[in-house]
Amino acid sequence: MTDPLEKATSKAPPTLGEGCVRRYDPDALNEEDGTEFADAAELWRQLQEQAEDKPEHER
Repeated sequence: MTDPLEKATSKAPPTLGEGCVRRYDPDALNEEDGTEFADAAELWRQLQEQAEDKPEHER
């Protein structure tokens, strides 16, 4: 490591596309990138229930 700015840094995975449609390359992602979120559907359901329970003026 010759560049002092490289130590203790992280780098974003490669991306595809440009502008608004830019996204991470799914083929370049792995478990270390934190792409697995098995409870996402359950979290979404809970958030939707909470939003339905709030009065209209609080949404």
